[in-house]
Amino acid sequence: MTSWPDDDVILYDGVCIFCSRWVRFVVDRDKARRFRFTPIQSEYGTRLAKTFGIDPENPDTNAVVHGGVAWMKSDAALTVLSHLPGWGWTRVLFAVPKPLRDAVYSLVARNRYKIFGKYETCFVPDADKRARVLE
Repeated sequence: MTSWPDDDVILYDGVCIFCSRWVRFVVDRDKARRFRFTPIQSEYGTRLAKTFGIDPENPDTNAVVHGGVAWMKSDAALTVLSHLPGWGWTRVLFAVPKPLRDAVYSLVARNRYKIFGKYETCFVPDADKRARVLE
């Protein structure tokens, strides 16, 4: 696994409505303000994506750097969820075989624009959330 110097950074597709809602979901529940965010379309996000082998022009996964390691696909989502207050129970989902979890994740990822839509430009959070965005 590839490492990164910043920790608890979520890389997401900033034009994807579903991905942007994921960021809002996390921010609203992350009372300790542990996680920070970077859209893949930003300079920082593009560097991060390329480091982890994610195509910034056609991302197929979100990622989270946690413990200095990049987690992708279902591992990323479960890692984030399991660190949110009240969501620790999601750790049990790591028992589901990774190929099955990632197959479901990939199905949603491939169809996210068709199902949820796409912004014309990168989602810009409000001022409070903006302080947690790395660009």
